[in-house]
This record gives sequence, structure tokens and C-alpha cells, in this order.
Amino acid sequence: MRDQYIKRAIHIADESIDTGGGPFGAVIVKDNEIIAEASNQVTMDNDPTAHAEVIAIREAGAKLGDFNLSGCELYTSCEPCPMCLGAIYWARISAVWYSSDRKGAEKAGFDDSLIYEELAKPVDSRKLKMVRLKDPAADKVFSKWISKSDKMRY
Repeated sequence: MRDQYIKRAIHIADESIDTGGGPFGAVIVKDNEIIAEASNQVTMDNDPTAHAEVIAIREAGAKLGDFNLSGCELYTSCEPCPMCLGAIYWARISAVWYSSDRKGAEKAGFDDSLIYEELAKPVDSRKLKMVRLKDPAADKVFSKWISKSDKMRY
């Protein structure tokens, strides 16, 4: 079955090129059934977060009516980038199966190495200027959340 799902993700990536999207495809499977699939639509939607994996996660969550995708597996044409990997962890997807790797993506012009390098650095050493503007009101928001008895944990 896994070969079928990875081939589907690759087919979606291939079709995406022909329809104006990027060369990435993703499929989410639960109980041996495809519940979501998507292609990269960054340039089509002018949305830098519109990666195939993120769109598929959004569709799967909507279809299942749950943000927790435990028990789901993701099949993707390429190793997920750091943003997608973060979304995959947040969604609690149980396994990721991928075909091409980040080196193949880099050769095609999709280089995530800067992001991986930057994440390993302390905040004040990164190329992207990040300055903490400490305000006690932000801590109060977390305190309010902590004390909320009917919160939905995620």
C-alpha cells in the first residue's frame, strides 16, 4: 500500500508543475484510506505557507473534524521542509514517508539549509532580526490560559 500512496504524492507533484504550482505533492492516509491530498500552491495563492503538506494537513483536519491527526500517515514527494515538519509535529501525524530528500530539493532550487542552520543558532545570532519586547501583559495571557478550566489542550 505504501508504494501506492507515495506514487500518488509524486503524481500530484508532477501534475502541480503543469497547473502552475510547485513540484511537491502530499497525501494523508488514515486506516488505509486517503483522506486528504494537496500540491504546493505557494505561487498560485501568493502564500508562502501553501506547501503541499500544510494544505493536506488543513484538509485532513477539516475532514476529520479534529486538529489531532494521530493515526494518520503522510506521504510526500519530498522530505518536508522545517515549516512543514513543524506542522506535522503539531498535527501529531504518526509517520511520514517521503521520496526525494532535501538535497534533491536544493538542486531544484528549493534550499532549506539556511533555515536549518538558523534554527540551531541562539535568537540573537540569527540573520533575521528578532528582538524580544517583554511586556507583562503577555505573561498574563498565559496565566489566564493556565487557569481556564474548560480549555481544549492541543
